[in-house]
Amino acid sequence: MAKVVIYTRAMCPYCWRATRLLDGKGVAYDQRDCTRDPKTRAWLVETTGSTTVPQVFINDRPVGGYDDIAALDRRGELDRLLAEPAPG
Repeated sequence: MAKVVIYTRAMCPYCWRATRLLDGKGVAYDQRDCTRDPKTRAWLVETTGSTTVPQVFINDRPVGGYDDIAALDRRGELDRLLAEPAPG
């Protein structure tokens, strides 16, 4: 199973939707709240090019936010990514 990390902020409806989508698939993930963490937010912008959250990483690759993973799910690609073995 893939390693999934999701960066979120408090009171973010898209973050809630993303975690619900992953929960519905039975995916274990590491949720990292960056509400009061400007260093992590700066790193996310540098790494993903996006200033928004959530930001989802699967096997250390950024795959986007809620809209992105929902689109992957609709196309049947999210399950394939989640089935890949975790690195290491």
